[in-house]
Amino acid sequence: MSKYIITIDAGTTSERAILFNRKGELVNVSQREFEQFYPKPGWVEHSPLEIWETQKFTVNEVLEKQGVHASDIAAIGITNQRETTIVWDRKTGKSIHKAIVWQDRRTAKFCEKLKADGHAEAIQDKTGLLIDAYFSASKIRWILDHVDDAQERAEKGELAFGTVDSWLLWKLTNGQVHATDVSNASRTMLYNIHDLQWDNELLKLFNIPESMLPEVKESSALYGHTDAGHFGAEIPISGIAGDQQSALFGQMCTEPGMVKNTYGTGCFMVMNTGDEVIKSKHKLLSTIAWQVNGKVQYALEGSIFIGGAIVQWLRDNVHFVENSPQIEALARTVKDNGGVYFVPGFVGLGAPHWDQYSTGLMIGLTRGTQKGHIARAALEAMALQSMDVINTMAKDSGIELKELRVDGGASANNLLMQIQSDVTDLDIVRPEIVETTAQGAAFLAGLAVGYWEDMEEIKSIWKVDKKFSPSGKDISQLKHNWARAVERAKAWVEEE
Repeated sequence: MSKYIITIDAGTTSERAILFNRKGELVNVSQREFEQFYPKPGWVEHSPLEIWETQKFTVNEVLEKQGVHASDIAAIGITNQRETTIVWDRKTGKSIHKAIVWQDRRTAKFCEKLKADGHAEAIQDKTGLLIDAYFSASKIRWILDHVDDAQERAEKGELAFGTVDSWLLWKLTNGQVHATDVSNASRTMLYNIHDLQWDNELLKLFNIPESMLPEVKESSALYGHTDAGHFGAEIPISGIAGDQQSALFGQMCTEPGMVKNTYGTGCFMVMNTGDEVIKSKHKLLSTIAWQVNGKVQYALEGSIFIGGAIVQWLRDNVHFVENSPQIEALARTVKDNGGVYFVPGFVGLGAPHWDQYSTGLMIGLTRGTQKGHIARAALEAMALQSMDVINTMAKDSGIELKELRVDGGASANNLLMQIQSDVTDLDIVRPEIVETTAQGAAFLAGLAVGYWEDMEEIKSIWKVDKKFSPSGKDISQLKHNWARAVERAKAWVEEE
């Protein structure tokens, strides 16, 4: 039996290749950053060729570091930055334009027009998504409009579209496989999440030929094999999931009502809603979590724009602390926030407020305010923003939550996790392995090739590092004042 699974973790700023063993443990990793291009304000691009070459390098490097041959690898799983859009020539395998990244806002006006023309409800009904430049459909349209002869070539079947997973799959198989999984397809704004197929009405609306699109497969399935020339032997590619869905699977949130929160630069909260698509009434996204053994599971997702970035701001912009871990020690020097509230609306507020005209706000400062109060208010801001999304998910789903599983860098902060437990009145569960995004893709890939026998075996691997339970403190005043502070941060920027 092969010894390892490799996860290709195709992130927004770096590519990683990670080796996992049968216990689900991270054995070795290779990571390499790649260039970000900002041709105009609000535009973000990547070089598709650099993404591929960087990713290929990391796979070869992790094999070398571990001293193993490609034949020791049972399978490859792919997890990726979602929504980022690549269009390439089927014959040459070369992209016709740089990748347009999920963060890119160049199609915002086009999306506003779609809303003004009354398409919002139909698109949400079919795709579970809100019309936004974030998703792939408007980015494909932009490339077809701005590259010479692109529309004509697309209609002749000469061009292929893919998100980063599809692009890497094409390259890994030397153009033999053009496919994606249901979780990534569900983020394009072209995929009907009920019928599980590309939606003809949406393709017509965006004028995108169906011949461009990848075949959509289950998240745990044999997609193909790597070309032997890349790594020295053919390796099965048998798991694909977008990064947030992969983290939900890595956390083994496999039952309806199970929720994970990733504390990264932002916070991404995703709830498994089982076999039911729950249409949000509060601007959360409905999305496909994964499809395994023929069974589709759905999810609700809420994005918080500024999470761990609060601490980065305190460290880098105002030199409040020298390194991120200091924030916890500083916050512990006081017993509460001293009346200070910090609303991190630096780039507007995400779910559930969706106010692009808010800014950052610190309120409640007095002569008695100390550094510890501000540090504590910063940690509380992360927890209270997450509480707002959790409460919204509970309202939308009607599901009573019992615990929140956590991962990402800031989940290492014990005080933050305790505050999170207190404000949500939930048990907060932190796993031993917090690399859950990469681990989820490994689990999906391993299941498809029999590396792990079934879901029960994977559940037995998943281990808790620490559990935080509500302390029973009265925090009604904290919640009340947080809501007041958020209202004051909203609508501050005046449109010119």
